[in-house]
Amino acid sequence: MAVNIQQLVQWKRQGRAIVALTAWDYAIAHLLDSAGVDIILVGDSLSVILGYETTLPLTLEEMLHHAKAVCRGVKQALVVVDLPFLTYQESPQQALRNAGRVLKETGAHAVKLEGGYPAMTATVAYLVQAGIPVMGHVGLTPQSIRQLGLRQQGKTPEAGERILQEAIALEQAGAFSIVLEHIPHDLAAQISQKLTIPTIGIGAGSKCDGQVLVTADVLGLSEKQPPFAKSYTNLSEAIVQAVQSFAAEVRNRKFPE
Repeated sequence: MAVNIQQLVQWKRQGRAIVALTAWDYAIAHLLDSAGVDIILVGDSLSVILGYETTLPLTLEEMLHHAKAVCRGVKQALVVVDLPFLTYQESPQQALRNAGRVLKETGAHAVKLEGGYPAMTATVAYLVQAGIPVMGHVGLTPQSIRQLGLRQQGKTPEAGERILQEAIALEQAGAFSIVLEHIPHDLAAQISQKLTIPTIGIGAGSKCDGQVLVTADVLGLSEKQPPFAKSYTNLSEAIVQAVQSFAAEVRNRKFPE
């Protein structure tokens, strides 16, 4: 049976950890889905795959294009799509229009928005009331890189309390899950215990209800990766070696035989 948002909440109650990874095309999405990943996120980390230095230049049209390909490769996992920078912050109406396009045009199941400040929680509530499932995201929010940089967030008591209250506000607004990115592990544990909806950690310790990583980091395809990521293989090296072997055989006229 395909994963749905009600299952995620049930899994939290059962203590069953949630597995999430990112995808950017049909092939990767199909492999992740076949491997049994619970959530596939078409994240704005797509920007790195497209050669951008930050998530800021990514457009809605680019996200729609890649999300369509991902959804064609998924049968079981819950597909969540990031709304890019400045496609939802202007007004709840802008967010509804663009989130609606994501669900209508791609077949995705939910959208993800960054931030838990009052205007954003109002936007989340607006989307949820219109029938659009929303995943929240607090802590390090990459679309705020010009303000926050890429530093760990919530390290002081005041900053930690603010993130906690943002997470609570997002749950009250109707978010079905919240990503906790690059915050102290004890703060993530406190938030996870406080909320009734699942928390998905990235650089937030083992006490979250699930974990997400950028698939390029997991597969060893990234030129650089954050300190909290882990590579489980080195496909970059394997790809280079395979291409070099192919090139050598072509140049030596050994392929085709």
